[in-house]
Amino acid sequence: MRHRVKGKKLSRDSGHRKALRKNMMIAIFQHERIRTTEAKAKFVRGHVERIITIAKRGLAKAEAAGDPAPAVHARRLVASRLNNDRVMVKKIFDELAPRYEGRQGGYTRIYKLGPRKGDNAPMVILELVGEDDTDE
Repeated sequence: MRHRVKGKKLSRDSGHRKALRKNMMIAIFQHERIRTTEAKAKFVRGHVERIITIAKRGLAKAEAAGDPAPAVHARRLVASRLNNDRVMVKKIFDELAPRYEGRQGGYTRIYKLGPRKGDNAPMVILELVGEDDTDE
């Protein structure tokens, strides 16, 4: 039974999972669309959305207060979760957070592609939703 078991292990130890999460988050922010297995996409999806939410809230608090301190704190939080990749942090705060300013969540989308040829693993495309996309 899986009672109260949180998260996915993906048959990896904790260090390998942490590295996988950081690498996949950097890839999705860099390319805005990646092709991966369904399990990995579901694993990293929540982390990607949380990063964008932290950036949005940091910018909103800094603007409302007229004080840049909340934005600096948010940048440091995001940087710590992205292996201190300054280029990605800049892209998140300059492009992605303003793009999703009016959106209340759901910044990613998963398209199912079908099984992978070699091992029959279910493949998906994980992408960031565009600013002009609306939910039906």
